[in-house]
Amino acid sequence: MNTKKRKKGQLPFRINILFFVVFLLFSVLILQLGVVQILNGEDFQDEIERTNLDTTKIPVPRGKIYDRNGNVIVDNEAVYSITYTPPKGVQAEDRLRVAEKLAEYIAMDDEDTLEGITERNKKEYWYLLNKDKADSRLSEKETEEMSNAEIYKETLNRITEEEISSFSKQELEVIAIKKELDKAYSLTPQIVKNENVTAKEYAVVAEHLDELPGINATTDWNREYPYENSLRSLLGNITSAEQGIPAEEEASYLSKGYSRNDRVGISGLELQYEDLLRGRKEQIQYTTTKNGTLIGSETIVEGERGKDLVLSIDMEFQQEVDKIVEEELRAAKAQHPYENRYLTDALAVAMNPNTGELLAVSGSHYNKNTNEYEDGGFRALSDAHTPGSVVKGATVLAGLDSGVVSPGEVIYDRPIRIGQDTMRSYSNSIGTVNDITALQKSSNVYMYYISLRMMGENRYPFPDGKSVNITNPNAFQTLRNYFNQFGLGVSTGIDYPSESTGYQGNATKPGDMMNHGIGQYDQYTVMQVAQYVSTIANDGYRVRPHFLKEVREPLASQDELGPLYKSVNTDVMNKVTMDDSYIDRVQEGFRQVFQPGGTAYRHYSDADYNVAGKTGTAELDIFVDGEKQAETESHNLVGYAPYDDPEIAFAIIVPSTGENTGNISNHKIGRKILDTYFNMKEERASANADQEDEGSEQEDTEDEDE
Repeated sequence: MNTKKRKKGQLPFRINILFFVVFLLFSVLILQLGVVQILNGEDFQDEIERTNLDTTKIPVPRGKIYDRNGNVIVDNEAVYSITYTPPKGVQAEDRLRVAEKLAEYIAMDDEDTLEGITERNKKEYWYLLNKDKADSRLSEKETEEMSNAEIYKETLNRITEEEISSFSKQELEVIAIKKELDKAYSLTPQIVKNENVTAKEYAVVAEHLDELPGINATTDWNREYPYENSLRSLLGNITSAEQGIPAEEEASYLSKGYSRNDRVGISGLELQYEDLLRGRKEQIQYTTTKNGTLIGSETIVEGERGKDLVLSIDMEFQQEVDKIVEEELRAAKAQHPYENRYLTDALAVAMNPNTGELLAVSGSHYNKNTNEYEDGGFRALSDAHTPGSVVKGATVLAGLDSGVVSPGEVIYDRPIRIGQDTMRSYSNSIGTVNDITALQKSSNVYMYYISLRMMGENRYPFPDGKSVNITNPNAFQTLRNYFNQFGLGVSTGIDYPSESTGYQGNATKPGDMMNHGIGQYDQYTVMQVAQYVSTIANDGYRVRPHFLKEVREPLASQDELGPLYKSVNTDVMNKVTMDDSYIDRVQEGFRQVFQPGGTAYRHYSDADYNVAGKTGTAELDIFVDGEKQAETESHNLVGYAPYDDPEIAFAIIVPSTGENTGNISNHKIGRKILDTYFNMKEERASANADQEDEGSEQEDTEDEDE
């Protein structure tokens, strides 16, 4: 009984001890909190403010571009650069002091820079030097209802021309530097000077960085083109450091992590593959004090230059094709010294018909204003031309598949008179031709009958002077649909930011459709025509032409290709929907074009390779202010080789050669391109064989030594 009473008495005592301990702990906690808040509060707040973190992104070089053999087409050339990264809270007066100091170490006196200084730049500079004087020119009453921006604008307006007209050269250089500093965004490097920065300037600025807050002496890069103008118009351009991202697409670029002064691709392959070429920026985290003073930095993301592109283009072959095209255009122009509206262009495309890999895309353009010949390769994708008879393969296939002519059907080639119009082949009468020999001899009349029959006009021979009975008003569109299957009149799907799909007329008269069937109505680009002949060479499979062959990871070493990142596979866009035997017949017709009796035979009779293809001459009228002034011709050629196992297909257009010139520059270009291709192939095979022999001999020697 007494024991129980003692236990009950001890319980409150233990609880009291526990409460006392808790009280002591809370007292210590409150005391510590007081120490933190009262005694050390200011120090801790300084520490918090001292460790503000900001991240800036440093641009990296773009990826390189190589040809299919590993030769560098587009490289990066390192250059000295002076940049400015504005600290937080920097004011105009601060930037002026930096500009004045920096002007002591670098020159900004080239003509373009000084001419770029505007009146406003001068007034802003004068204002900073004479702020009290300038502000006093506006009374309090005048500024009562004005915003700060309006006050500043009006203050600048009251600075006179006389006050800003006598700056010294040194002052103008300060203004030029400040102009660049004013473009900078917080924690984003802005290039102040990267053109012609001398080694001395670089060294002196680097030595005095402690006097130049925000300034850095670093290395920048410019694009370099080892092959100069070859393929240059197709490679495209990037913006300058001064331009930065295009203003009209600013929101889109900023959303992708770009800075406003980043250089980006704006045309050609540089634009097409911007996402691959741009690289990953280096990210540096800066620790700053409350007033923006930098006290530490750490790289949190390593920069990596853009991925490297490997094109399907063979630059050795490309250069030879460029040379051939320009030389033949020059020769034709010298032979026929017409006024400058003739013989201004020659265009050629060579591709692998089985894969769509582009081997060479070339164009020579005569600039009549400068009397110079320029790279016009981009015109193979942008300029549409009347193709002439090269498209007759598509017309024959349309006739066979639609059933208006049968395989081997014979038609007598003689002029057809529709009303008052007479339509004929290049000579008055070729005689009897079938679907194959019509291609061999380039019969217009055979194609006319295909068009007539597709329109519903089945009279044969067509009665002279009569009108056409059209029972199928959709025939014109049907014929165009057949052409579309080969890539004529539609997008080729090429990996390029822009291409023309040609020109389609809107007339639907019987004569228009008949002319369309011989390539004398709608117009196409050279790339479209190249895809068309490749489709025939590839047994009716239309493949997408492409520049890009591979994408490679960048290596730290600048002299070799990195690991494979992506490979571009053959993309079959469509299979021509018709019996394969019809395509076989057109292939045979194309082969016979280069055989005895064919329109191209005399130019290729002694070739060591078998060619197939189609010649074409387009007749054009030149109009000025709606009135016909002259007639001209375009000389065209398509083909592929070897005939039985095609590995190269080509299209050549020499537009507007003049009137009845007899010019054969299309054949000269075609023959030289094929000769060059097969000669280079043979030489490379021989060189590889020699290397293998040397390797075998070396292995044998090593075995003997062992």
